[in-house]
Amino acid sequence: MYGPGAVSEQRLLELAIERLPAGAIVIGDSNFGVFSVGWAAAQRQYPVLVRLTVPRAQRLARGALRDGTDRPVVWKPSAYERTAHPELPPDAELAGRLIVRQMQPGNGGKPFLLALFTTLPDAQKEILELYSQRWKVETDLRTLKSNLKLDQFTCLTADMVAKEIEMAMAAYNLVRAVICQASEQSGVPPRGYSFTQVQRIVQTFGPLLEAAEDAGEAKKVFDQMMRYIQQAKLPLHRKRPTYPRAVWQRGAYFPSRQSKK
Repeated sequence: MYGPGAVSEQRLLELAIERLPAGAIVIGDSNFGVFSVGWAAAQRQYPVLVRLTVPRAQRLARGALRDGTDRPVVWKPSAYERTAHPELPPDAELAGRLIVRQMQPGNGGKPFLLALFTTLPDAQKEILELYSQRWKVETDLRTLKSNLKLDQFTCLTADMVAKEIEMAMAAYNLVRAVICQASEQSGVPPRGYSFTQVQRIVQTFGPLLEAAEDAGEAKKVFDQMMRYIQQAKLPLHRKRPTYPRAVWQRGAYFPSRQSKK
């Protein structure tokens, strides 16, 4: 992030693409909706679905954005991108589709045009649904940072940082595995359980499971833990009308106290 060896998030993603499993799809918000990311994914035979900023989408559309647009485009790097990525070949280009849809924010804000570039051949509805799943990644990252304390590291070596990340991911996957098992029992979707509550329940029953003298006692403890987890479901909120945010007016100030003469 700092110093002479600093690299951008886009460059880190380009390196991480090499570690993706076969059949993966590269999905990114507007921060990663740049030519170099799409090019790196395409060179490794991964489909791309990224959001574009309005100026970048207008350059691809060669004009103003219009709701309902779904047409083939050829994405070529700009002069700035060629300067930042001199390794790009002279004929580098990406063939794909430009999709533009007007979206309504859930908080009652003003509608906006969502511009997407993709190399996927799927129907527009399926592509929009796929991009909407990206928000789950954001909530998972929030969980990793807040619940599992990955927002800041206190380690002093790269090896210890790697170990801390691996242990946090192991703990995260353990909680998610327990949630999936609870979901199979109840039929409630896994996202219908509170990660924080389940995490605390697992932390409470973990030592009891470890101290169990035999398999029978361990099963009793585990079944009790699952009964508590079934009570950790998120509440079902009714759909209520949303209103645009407003700024509260400043409160009145009391007059300054005047000193007696």
